[in-house]
Amino acid sequence: MADFDFDLFTVGAGSGGVRAARLAGALGKRSALAEEWTVGGTCVHRGCIPKKFYVFASHFADDFEDAAAYGWSVDGVRFDWPTLVAAKKKELKRLEGIYEANLGKAGVEILRGRAVLEDAHTVRMGEKTFTAENILIATGGRPYMPDIPGAEHVITSDEVFDLAELPRRLVIAGAGYIALEFACIFRGLGADVTVVYRRTGVLRGFDEDVRKAVQEGMEAKGIRFVFETVFEKVEKGPDGLAIHLSNGDVLPADQVLMAAGRQPNTEGLGCEKAGVELGVGGAVVVDAHLRSSQPNIFAVGDVTHRINLTPVAIHEAMCLIDTLYKDNPRSPDHEHIPTAVFTQPPVGTVGLTEEEARAQFEQVDIYRARFRPLKHTITGREEFVMIKIVADRVSDRVLGVHMVGLDAGEIIQAVAIAVKAGVTKAQMDATMAVHPTTGEELVLMYTPVS
Repeated sequence: MADFDFDLFTVGAGSGGVRAARLAGALGKRSALAEEWTVGGTCVHRGCIPKKFYVFASHFADDFEDAAAYGWSVDGVRFDWPTLVAAKKKELKRLEGIYEANLGKAGVEILRGRAVLEDAHTVRMGEKTFTAENILIATGGRPYMPDIPGAEHVITSDEVFDLAELPRRLVIAGAGYIALEFACIFRGLGADVTVVYRRTGVLRGFDEDVRKAVQEGMEAKGIRFVFETVFEKVEKGPDGLAIHLSNGDVLPADQVLMAAGRQPNTEGLGCEKAGVELGVGGAVVVDAHLRSSQPNIFAVGDVTHRINLTPVAIHEAMCLIDTLYKDNPRSPDHEHIPTAVFTQPPVGTVGLTEEEARAQFEQVDIYRARFRPLKHTITGREEFVMIKIVADRVSDRVLGVHMVGLDAGEIIQAVAIAVKAGVTKAQMDATMAVHPTTGEELVLMYTPVS
């Protein structure tokens, strides 16, 4: 056997890379983790965690307003952007310290700097080279930025959390979950927000009833949508930015956010030199066991550009360690992955959309409810909940559950367990309701609407 410096060399200290490196180290393997930025990756520093903090912050304007309906007097309310940014930075620094401490306890060697593959077993970091029996690519992804005039004036999700001041006018390109979440965050904090999208409708790929409910809810919040157009150029003037659209419109703004997708971080990584095949957009092509075209090089998470979610990257990392070091070959299970979109109103979804179900099953039953949650019967706020169940009429199995509205993300996590376990509609109907709750409607829809 060749004498390598490490048993596993992981490139990228995001959620998937950290989990794999730590588990390998805890098993007594010589594990190294290379990172040129910060430990924790996108989720901790530029994604899920800071975004959720800002989502919390953006809800308080409505909360203060709703409090009055319940007898509270809230005077002198104001928002301070620098306070939020500082609080976020402090907490993320704490989380990074926890990640590093846990890696250290597992015996993982953290190497700071950019790692480049030299061949199938060699990684270069500056003037140093390291060899490894197995290499894991976990470099994640980065925001897509089109090549348009004035792109230097456009920010991405990498910069949006640390702006010097809160923009009064924000224009966002894209209508996926990232774009919409930021639209709701900044609208909730008081900004005037316009969303520009090259197609029609939001959240492409989600259930049609979800898409409709989210767009209607966001429009009710005052967010403006401009469809069937794209950015042509961005100009900077004395009064801010001017965004020229392909439909001829010019939108004024203080900040412009590009949130039209992400792409894998493989540029300059040395994949070609190491014999690692790249697919569309530079994604690392892997088999069912996360192995690349080079037998000892693997990849997990967003760099494979399949299902770009933190829990998926972590799950894939755990499967990889089982395969490599526990004599238990395990493939990631990508079926029935629940997800939430933290818009206002929020989304929770698991399983097949109605469109997907009708394409796969001959007879499909749809159960749908729309109602105002109890909280807003007093506040009078025009907010509604939409819950939809998709079931196979023949087997009675629940194929998908989709929810828009209060607590959707929290509720769908519990529902996903049942869907994953193969729950039937009859079993849901036989479950007693918890009253009064938003989620009780899940077990009270007895009659299909179609």
